[in-house]
Amino acid sequence: MEKDAVLPDEAPVGDEAVSKTLTSVWKRFIDGSSDASAENETERAMQSRHLMMIAIGGTIGTGIFLSAGSAIALAGPGSALLSYFVVGIFVYSVVISLGEMSAMFPVSGAFSVFGSRFVSPALGFTLGWNYWFQCELTAAAIILQYWAPQVQAWEWALVIIVPVFLLQLIHVRVYGESEYWFALVKVLMIIVFIFAGLIYDWGGVKGHPGPGLSNFRNGQAFIGGFQNFAQTFVYAFYSFGGVELVAVAAGESVQPHKTVPRAVKATFLRIVLFYILTILTIGLCINWQDPTLLSAADNSDVTASPLTVVFQRAGFGAAAHVVNAVLLTAVLSATNSCFYASSRMLLSLARSGQAPRVFGWVTSRGVPVPALVMALAVSSVTFLTTIWGEGIVFTWLLNITGISALLVWGSIGLISLRFRAAYRAQGRSLSDLPYTQPFFPLLPAGVVVLALLMFIAEGYSAVKKQPFEAKNVIATYIGVALYIVLYFGYTIYERFGRGVRQHFVPLLEVDLQTDAVWKPGEGAMIRDHEGKDEEGTAVTVTPGWRSWLSYAAKHVY
Repeated sequence: MEKDAVLPDEAPVGDEAVSKTLTSVWKRFIDGSSDASAENETERAMQSRHLMMIAIGGTIGTGIFLSAGSAIALAGPGSALLSYFVVGIFVYSVVISLGEMSAMFPVSGAFSVFGSRFVSPALGFTLGWNYWFQCELTAAAIILQYWAPQVQAWEWALVIIVPVFLLQLIHVRVYGESEYWFALVKVLMIIVFIFAGLIYDWGGVKGHPGPGLSNFRNGQAFIGGFQNFAQTFVYAFYSFGGVELVAVAAGESVQPHKTVPRAVKATFLRIVLFYILTILTIGLCINWQDPTLLSAADNSDVTASPLTVVFQRAGFGAAAHVVNAVLLTAVLSATNSCFYASSRMLLSLARSGQAPRVFGWVTSRGVPVPALVMALAVSSVTFLTTIWGEGIVFTWLLNITGISALLVWGSIGLISLRFRAAYRAQGRSLSDLPYTQPFFPLLPAGVVVLALLMFIAEGYSAVKKQPFEAKNVIATYIGVALYIVLYFGYTIYERFGRGVRQHFVPLLEVDLQTDAVWKPGEGAMIRDHEGKDEEGTAVTVTPGWRSWLSYAAKHVY
């Protein structure tokens, strides 16, 4: 009877306890302070071969398959080749500078974390959100270029985005493995195209006389002067987009102090093979006045893709079907990479307190589900803009992502200079770094200078374009507005919202220990141990010209 008397009194207490528990769980979920969020981390499950293939061909998308021809049609094969060469040098310098930091501090936030840690929290916040936004728009732009007349763009988006989202939910190893095979297909396609295109151009295909060097003669190499040349940069930026993905993936790679330098140096192979030689081959085989160069990009017509055209003219009639299959693989791969990069960047921002903490929640398998759901939601909403027409939307997305990439890459150069300054100010030895960039400070300084020059060239091109339209200038620099709003918005928030008066991190206060692959002084010892062969004898380098070749190869592959 006494127990029965107690029960009515305990019931409200139980309800109150349940209510408090639910409230606490919800609060922890939103604030990201739950044990699951704090304890679970992303897993280092990507092997060296995964990271290497991601570096070589992971983000090759419609930029090289469909849009590359537009640069040739706009300014001629010589201008397009020069444009891709200049941007290639720029991008290579960016990746090498970024690789030095990522090998030592392999974190998913990469340059966003480095910006906050080595320069100022405002820069890290700006780069993180700018890159996240850039990834989302790049995924949309890629898919918008791959559609058939009988299928709406949003239907393609549904077919592509949902499977990619489900794939990302499984495990990072699944992303690495799928990206490895996706990239391998694209790499093989590009290699076959270059060989077939050059053989055709040299007249090596019976019954199909090649054009030789005719497309580069009689003033056809450079069309429209500097104005048209400057306009080709946006196509090059779009094609090269994603080279920084290696640094983002470093946070989930095995032995990053080894795998990151290898992957970073492989970028040289990617630039030369997949961009310089591809643009050269297209320029040699297809005249700049050929209408297929523009229809491939404007109408997303795979039968007009430069790759398809060259294959068909070389006598391979079924090229359209093969290129179509590879293009679908490229779209899936590039979208897969964009989802991965955007989710990891949002996760990093949340863990740094620069995004809602709910996005810092990670499952026991190391998957940031809330960040992936956000990526899915934003990508889906982006396709609602196609009510204005796929061509208009794609043009704006192309400009936004192009200038955003330029701003991110230019900022990486500044971060690299600041990192080295802090490293020197704190008396650290360069021998502690897993990878040391060559010719410092030429590469990061060159990145800053080239970024400024290309930034000016883009504006000059937009102003000089005839007939003059204000929307061209706005479209060119719309990404700058986002960058400025993010940077100064966070600066104001820090100053008045958090009472932080110190904007830049002092060199002596820069954190060079957190997330480092080893403690100060251990780098030389570990590298010396790894640099010995199995019998324990040190590896020697032959002096003379062979040592110079060895030094060059060390930073190329």
